[in-house]
Amino acid sequence: MGGVPALPSRWALARVSGPSMSPTVKHGDRLLVARADRAHPGDVVLARFPARPELLVVKRVVREVEGGWWVEGDSPFVADDSRAFGPATVVGRVLLRLWPRPGRLPRSRP
Repeated sequence: MGGVPALPSRWALARVSGPSMSPTVKHGDRLLVARADRAHPGDVVLARFPARPELLVVKRVVREVEGGWWVEGDSPFVADDSRAFGPATVVGRVLLRLWPRPGRLPRSRP
């Protein structure tokens, strides 16, 4: 999709860096991600912004828009998401948190 690289394998492990998805996931959490290019509102995804394709972010899908997906963090205090960078390209869907609190993630913001 327009110069945004996909994940190199079907499955990936992601380590959360930063507070933008708190309290759903926190800095240091380890996530299991499945390669995907589609999503639904409410999904937590691994995404890239075409303007910053080297940056992988964990965000929640808000809606589909022209040019990709509108994604936002769950923290109201951090706006390093579509509000700053525009539409994103989804490269993976977060299936579950592996560590430190194993389990599925909620489909809506807390």
